[in-house]
Amino acid sequence: QVQLVESGGGLVQPGGSLRLSCAASGSIFSISAMGWHRQAPGKQRELVASITTGGRTNYADSVKGRFTISRDNLKNTMFLQMNGLKPEDTAVYYCNAVQAIPVKVYWGQGTQVTVSS
Repeated sequence: QVQLVESGGGLVQPGGSLRLSCAASGSIFSISAMGWHRQAPGKQRELVASITTGGRTNYADSVKGRFTISRDNLKNTMFLQMNGLKPEDTAVYYCNAVQAIPVKVYWGQGTQVTVSS
């Protein structure tokens, strides 16, 4: 089992930055990929960014060039650096981890990001 805890959300002005953190614990050696999803009110949850155990990253088109996903393996923590934030980035951001065999997805509790003047 894997436990995920997000932190770092908050209120920022357009153009500002936030750094989200996801602390992982448990059987993290079983995880093949981790990532960030977000869900705004009335909208479907969408992938923001992901990173595999091999370090390959993937980003949603809407955040390319603005967001960066990374890991600190020593601290078992994943980060999402968000720069140039826009109002449309407002959402609850969820950390997730994927176990490939057997297939299982773990989710954190979510952290609110609000971009508004």
